[in-house]
Amino acid sequence: MAILATMKIEVTGEHQPRWRSDAFWSGTRAPLGASTGLQPAAYTDDAFFDDEQQRVFERAWVCVGLAADASQGRVLVRSVGTRSIIITRDGDGVLHGFLNSCRHRGTELFECDADVNTTIRCPYHRWGYNLDGSLKSAPRFDDVPRDTFDKADYGLAPVRVETWGVLLFACLDDDTMPLLEWLGDLPERMAGYGLDDWQPRLSQELEINANWKLISENFQEYYHLTWVHPELSKVSRVEDHYRYQGPGMYCGQTTTPVSGDERDDWLSLPPADGLDESDAVSGRFAAIFPNVLLSVLPNHVFVMQLDPVRPGVTKETCTWLLPKTGADASDEAFEPTRTFWIDVNSEDIDIVERGQRGLTRGAVPAGPLAPRFEEPLHRFQGILADMMTAESSSMLQVPSGDDGSLEHQYGAGQNPTPPAIERR
Repeated sequence: MAILATMKIEVTGEHQPRWRSDAFWSGTRAPLGASTGLQPAAYTDDAFFDDEQQRVFERAWVCVGLAADASQGRVLVRSVGTRSIIITRDGDGVLHGFLNSCRHRGTELFECDADVNTTIRCPYHRWGYNLDGSLKSAPRFDDVPRDTFDKADYGLAPVRVETWGVLLFACLDDDTMPLLEWLGDLPERMAGYGLDDWQPRLSQELEINANWKLISENFQEYYHLTWVHPELSKVSRVEDHYRYQGPGMYCGQTTTPVSGDERDDWLSLPPADGLDESDAVSGRFAAIFPNVLLSVLPNHVFVMQLDPVRPGVTKETCTWLLPKTGADASDEAFEPTRTFWIDVNSEDIDIVERGQRGLTRGAVPAGPLAPRFEEPLHRFQGILADMMTAESSSMLQVPSGDDGSLEHQYGAGQNPTPPAIERR
C-alpha cells in the first residue's frame, strides 16, 4: 500500500485555494437554522473541480459499479478521481484492486473491461501478473540478470476495494476509514431487504449537463417535490416524509407509507420476502457520499451512480434491481416501474441542468436552507466541507445520526411506522 502514499499530489506553497480555508464554508457549517447552500464556485469552477477530484474522490469510498460485475477472469476498468484502476476476482473468489499501470514502465494495462482468464499482461513488454496482482513473469529480464531484481517486489500497486450489498466500492487512500465505518449504520438499517441477493434488471447511462453535487442534492431534499414531480408526489407525499439517517457518511429520508391510492406504479411488482412492517410499506432514499443514490422500495431498487466528468457535466448510470420474487417478471410487468423512474429522472435532469445554468450565468450568493426539507442536504454539504479542508483523511469523522426526537424531524412529525433500528 505504500506505493499509493508516495503518488499523492498535494498543492503546496503560500497560495492555497480559498476553499481550503474554513471561511469559504462558514455558511455551510453554520447551524441548520442559519445555514446557506454552497458558493457557486463549488459547482462551476474548474480549479475547485480539480481539487475536489483529489481531496474527495481520491480519498472517499467511491461507488464504482455493482458487485456482480466483478467475476472471476474478468477485469473491470474504472475511474476514481484522476486515476484509472482495475478490479479483479482471483480463483479463490477474493476481490482485488490495482492502479491501471504496469510496474515496469507504467504502461496502461487496459482501456476497458476485458476477459483475461488467469493472467494480466502488459501490452508493451508483456510483463504478466496473476489476478491477485503478483508479478508472474518478466520476459527476457534475466538475459542479463540484475542482482537486486525480485518479482515479489513488483506486484501491481494495490487499491482498496470492497462490496456492500449489491454495490462495489473503491478507495485510493490508505488512511481513510474502512468501508463499514464509512457506511455507519446503513447496512444495519437496510439489513431486512437482503440486498446481496437482488439482481440487476436493466441499466442505462446518461450524460447530464450539471455538476454531480446538484444531482445528489436534488435527490436528498423533497422541497421541490410538489412542483417538479406532481406524479411522484402522489405516491411519495410530502407529508409522509421523515428523516432516515443514523451515524455514517450518508444522508437519507423515508416515505412512510408509500401510497398506491392514485398511482400503483411502485406496487406493480411482487415485494421481497421477509420484509418487516416498516420496510414493507416504505420507500428509503439514501445518498451515500460521494456518488451513489439509492431508492429502495419493497419490490425494487433504483440506483444512480454519479461520475463527475467536468464541473458542469456528470455521467449518471441508472440501474434497476429486483428481488428474487420479481426477478422473473415479464417485460410487461416491469414496464410501469421502468417508465415511472425514467419520467421522474427526466424531470430531475431538467431542473438540475437549469440549476447549473443559473449558477454559471448568475452566480448569485447562496441562499438559506429550508430546515424541514433540506436537512439531509446540509449534512451532505458538511461532509464535503470536511473533506475539502482536512489535510488527511484520517482526520475525517462520521457525522452522528438523528436521535429520533421530534426536534430532529423539524416539523415533519413522528413517523407512524418507524424502521426497526429506530424502534430499538
